[in-house]
Amino acid sequence: FVAVRSWSRGERAGLYKTVRIQVGQAILLGLEVLIIADIVKTVTIDPTLENVATLGLLVLVRTFLSFSLEIELEGVVPWHRRRAHREESDPTPDL
Repeated sequence: FVAVRSWSRGERAGLYKTVRIQVGQAILLGLEVLIIADIVKTVTIDPTLENVATLGLLVLVRTFLSFSLEIELEGVVPWHRRRAHREESDPTPDL
C-alpha cells in the first residue's frame, strides 16, 4: 500500500527500495512462521530422532536464508550495522 501511495504522489525515487524492503520483511516473517510450524509439528506429532534431525536441518537452512536476506536488505552484516549507521549520520573521517 505504501508503494501505491508513493507512486500516486509522484515519490518514485525511493519506491523500488521501499517495495524491496517490504517484500523482504514479509519473506522473513514467513520464514519465521515456517520454522515455528516445523518445531510444533516435530514436538507434537512424532519426536523421533530422524524427525528431530530433519527439523534441525530445516532450521539451519531457513536461518541461513533469513540471515542472507537480512544482509541483502540492510546492505551490511548485523555486527557492523551500528558502525554503518554511525558513519551515515557522521560522514566526517576519523583522524
